[in-house]
Amino acid sequence: MDELDQQLLRYLTRDSRLPVASLASATGVSRATVKSRIDRLVETGMIKAFTIETGAGFRAATVRAFVQVEVTGRMADRVTQQLLRIAEVETVHSTNGRWDLIAELEASDLRSFDEVLRQIRLIDGVNLTESNILLSSRRSAVL
Repeated sequence: MDELDQQLLRYLTRDSRLPVASLASATGVSRATVKSRIDRLVETGMIKAFTIETGAGFRAATVRAFVQVEVTGRMADRVTQQLLRIAEVETVHSTNGRWDLIAELEASDLRSFDEVLRQIRLIDGVNLTESNILLSSRRSAVL
């Protein structure tokens, strides 16, 4: 993967609907080159899917949060697998520093969020948690 592939992935990660012509203009190569590179990124599995991100209005009735998790001993892999079995948990990140794992989750309301926290705290190997509810999110401009 070269610099052009990395640029294309950065742009498409922010907006998967960017037209090939816009990508060509932004990267300084031809549309044919952009098209062939994207096709190759798909074929090699570097791009698994083109998807959408819903707007704030769609998620108005949800609670999004990061839950930092301290794991007992060497149980991070087991705890990660258990976290991923909880429907509201979207992603689990392993980290360095104070927390071993960070779970990204979305619950329908605060009551559901509280129940998810209860489930997380009951997982064998979870020693301590700290939660941060997301109030707003912003992304950088694409082009």
